[in-house]
Amino acid sequence: MTLGIEKGLLVDESRVIERERSVLGIFSKDIGIDLGTANTLIYVKDKGIVVREPSVVAIDAFTRKVYCVGDEAKKMLGRTPGNLRAVRPLKDGVISDFEVTEEMLRHFIRKVESRFSLGGPRVVVAVPSGITKVERRAVEESAYNAGARSVILLEEPFVAAIGVGLPIDEAAANMIVDIGGGTTEIAIISLSGIVLKRSIRVGGDEMDDAIMNYLKQAYTLVIGQRTAEEIKIRIGSAYPLDEEISMEVRGQDSVAGLPKMIEITSEEIRDALGGPLKEIADLIRKALELCPAELSSDLVDRGFFLAGGGALLRGLDNYLSEITGLPVLLAEDPLTAVVNGAGMALENIELLLEYKKATDNLY
Repeated sequence: MTLGIEKGLLVDESRVIERERSVLGIFSKDIGIDLGTANTLIYVKDKGIVVREPSVVAIDAFTRKVYCVGDEAKKMLGRTPGNLRAVRPLKDGVISDFEVTEEMLRHFIRKVESRFSLGGPRVVVAVPSGITKVERRAVEESAYNAGARSVILLEEPFVAAIGVGLPIDEAAANMIVDIGGGTTEIAIISLSGIVLKRSIRVGGDEMDDAIMNYLKQAYTLVIGQRTAEEIKIRIGSAYPLDEEISMEVRGQDSVAGLPKMIEITSEEIRDALGGPLKEIADLIRKALELCPAELSSDLVDRGFFLAGGGALLRGLDNYLSEITGLPVLLAEDPLTAVVNGAGMALENIELLLEYKKATDNLY
């Protein structure tokens, strides 16, 4: 497997890592990046998480000049004047706008450290396991152009497993389900390598879309993605609640074209989320069916962990446990599992070499 690129040429990342042990590596910053569809998080070695902002960029609609990034830009979603556009440059976990992603990365890297000594930071970027070689190249080139000295890509479910504290070096099954904004990643890991992996481009964004579509069909109410996300967070659930809840929602009547307010319940939103949740559950079932028998037996007692922002949906652990018959555990902080895993990998370069050795046969 090839994880590093230098000057446009593919190189074996073990050589990159060996070189990073040199004097040059000692005096540079090491950062781990969770470049997510919804949020970007950055971990700096010896400092922890220093950036946690939305993957949103406000740009001039005519010149494409970047106006603002992150929290400021997200406030503008659906509210910008004609000359500005608030965009999310990643879709389904991969880059959809190369130039804007590069500017966003450059902004976050500069925010972490205004000036890196001796040629810029060494960067570990967590990427979806299902991306293509072209998409991998786009991520790497964006990181290099944003100021990185060397770039190593690690697959999100592997990094998430490290971040939640799974004993991935043991000769036993460790299963992780990482539900992000654009993708759901599943991996079964043993002896520091991925034995089986599956991914689907369904995540938090598709849940928001399902809510938007439901309200439009049931109430002729048009809402934006920010409002849909708020509904999901406040009353969304995957499993019946002990006490069902409701909230008022404001939007635009698609027939009359006028502002409109309705009240919706958690039961309605649970039904609306049924489609994306079924796709995620089907993916998990498929992964379990393909799991080798010896490892499958480990999961009877161990179960699997949930990570990623989508894992915060109320009752998702109960819903998936009921479907699979396995224990389902929620990571202590699902949102930071991936970036913490990237940071832990930075602290242990030997782990990257073990990962390469264990996964060469998958590529």
